Amino acid sequence: MSSIAVIDYGMGNLHSVAKALEFVQPGVEVRVTADPEQVRTADRVLLPGVGAIRDCMAEIRRLGVDREVAEAIASGKPFLGICVGYQALMQDSEENGGVPCLGEFDGHVRFFGDNLKDESGEKLKVPHMGWNCVEQSLDHPLWAGIENGSRFYFVHSYYVKLDNRDQVAGTCNYGLDFDVALHHKNVFAVQFHPEKSAKPGLQLLKNFLEWDGNAS
Repeated sequence: MSSIAVIDYGMGNLHSVAKALEFVQPGVEVRVTADPEQVRTADRVLLPGVGAIRDCMAEIRRLGVDREVAEAIASGKPFLGICVGYQALMQDSEENGGVPCLGEFDGHVRFFGDNLKDESGEKLKVPHMGWNCVEQSLDHPLWAGIENGSRFYFVHSYYVKLDNRDQVAGTCNYGLDFDVALHHKNVFAVQFHPEKSAKPGLQLLKNFLEWDGNAS
């Protein structure tokens, strides 16, 4: 039986994620856990996250999740980051006055700003909340069966900009262009919530559960 560890550090929408994973692959063993051994022995690892990055990073470090994430990425097993779980992989975030993150990837988390406007000059609300189109930057196993430009569900006031443009798997626009998905070897991470994104989101989770960790 395939197993997936959904890392529980008290800051993720764990119930929805676990139910979505069980729905797309009946029989999968979903381990909602912070136990290093449970994470280490799982076939796949998912890092969720909601809330303020300062609180998330404090719990990640207090519980030793930073080590679990580093080990999982280094192991080569499929790894998926969602929302703040994506942002946490970057070097740092502007949120809460500036917070060092895990530094697994060269990128920075920035604030949308208080004067964000659309193309017509109309002011946009922050947080960016609701459905938006995602442009796929490349073919990837996790985009299989998902039409380019599909709509996914977002809730965030901060966005990721990756230094290495070769690692960008998808982009979105909300007053400005930002990097909505990252890929690198066995890692894929997204800003949106696939568990709340209807058919395209469930397809992405299904793809992740079938992915062997290779980029092609």
